[in-house]
Amino acid sequence: MRRREFITLLGGAAATWPLAARAQQSTKLPTIGYLGTALPSAWSTWTAAFVQRLRELDWIEGRTVAIEYRWAEGRADRYREIAAEFVRLKVDVIVTVGTAAAAAKQATSVIPIVFAVAADPIGSGLVASLARPGGNVTGLSLQQTEAAGKRLELLRELFPDFRRLAIIANVGYPAAVLDMNEVQVAAHKLGLDVVDKLEIRKPEDVTPAFNVLKGGAQALYVCGDALVDSVRARINTLALGLRLPTLYPNREYLEAGGLMSYGPSFSDLFLRAANYVDKILHGAKPGDLPVEQPTKFELVINLTAAKALGLTIPTPLLARADELIE
Repeated sequence: MRRREFITLLGGAAATWPLAARAQQSTKLPTIGYLGTALPSAWSTWTAAFVQRLRELDWIEGRTVAIEYRWAEGRADRYREIAAEFVRLKVDVIVTVGTAAAAAKQATSVIPIVFAVAADPIGSGLVASLARPGGNVTGLSLQQTEAAGKRLELLRELFPDFRRLAIIANVGYPAAVLDMNEVQVAAHKLGLDVVDKLEIRKPEDVTPAFNVLKGGAQALYVCGDALVDSVRARINTLALGLRLPTLYPNREYLEAGGLMSYGPSFSDLFLRAANYVDKILHGAKPGDLPVEQPTKFELVINLTAAKALGLTIPTPLLARADELIE
């Protein structure tokens, strides 16, 4: 090839490169708005399960899909602010949980919303029905009603002489109030006494709540929510100082020192939330996707916490555990 022809060809190619680069940059990836209600560390296991399932469905972060992460850090007042930001960013789908999903629904009736976890999606107004959600919201519902009784039965297996219970809950969160009420009903049926109800609304309430314990409780039932999630280490430290075993709704709380948990696998629920996102990004309408129920429940026991409390876990209970943390 002659030198002049080569230079001409090179110049023409160079002129097209910026155009190609601009065209590639202008191609917007489908975007997921991921609204975490607690700290990133508290959600790390769930987020990992969600992202891994997306990868299995060929939604690879940074290549075929973009994810905008926002963290409310246990502050409910941040939900609306973050939801409004997602609307401004024009994300293609919002993924979150519970009351944050309600805030997102108030912010938009157009952008699809998937809740990975919701205690009462019908009662809270998230969906019209489980079979036909309608609107722009769908996801996975928790079944709380029977779980409270099963958790208390586990405590009786742990302590044959178990009679007195304390409960802590964020009374500013409707689902936690519902859980607290159901625990009291279940306790009455089992012949147990609820001797203390620790009501909190913000992180600063936790220590004062423990300071007014009347005493006599043999275990602490912890109603989970974003606020409790953000202060779980403090709750466990204070409970350990009082030699008070803790019972939680899911295993992630045990990583901060809790004793035992029983409930739906949140990692599995977040994994399944990715299936909803996949369908929506492929054109499905959220209102046509039925709300699903938990299918995987886990009993997890923290042996390190048991040792710190001076407890010996009965062998039959150990044998039934899905996971032992050491």
